[in-house]
Amino acid sequence: MRRGALSGGPLLVIVVLAFGARPAMALEAVLQGLDKVTARVSTFAAPIGLPVRFGTLEVVADTCVKRPPEEPPETAAFLDIYEIRPDQPRQKIFSGWMFASSPGLNPLEHPVYDVWLKDCR
Repeated sequence: MRRGALSGGPLLVIVVLAFGARPAMALEAVLQGLDKVTARVSTFAAPIGLPVRFGTLEVVADTCVKRPPEEPPETAAFLDIYEIRPDQPRQKIFSGWMFASSPGLNPLEHPVYDVWLKDCR
């Protein structure tokens, strides 16, 4: 299984505590990104396991989970984000869970870009 997937260990405990015993697994994460230089906000989808480009960033959603409709709303995704620059190897700048209800809890810290989770579908 992919790292970050619900394979057991501490990540499973966190997700089960936050989402109950049966979170809904999604096929893609819906993300929003801000280019701080141009002030442009973009919404984009990141299919699970496939890299998606946003500016010089490459975003890979490993897992996206959503609570069932009968429970309080919460959506979370485990993301790996890399910076890709010409003539340099890609550099991992973020790896962790993002929560749609609390974008400031575990944010991407980058001088040019902000990326946050909106939804799972």
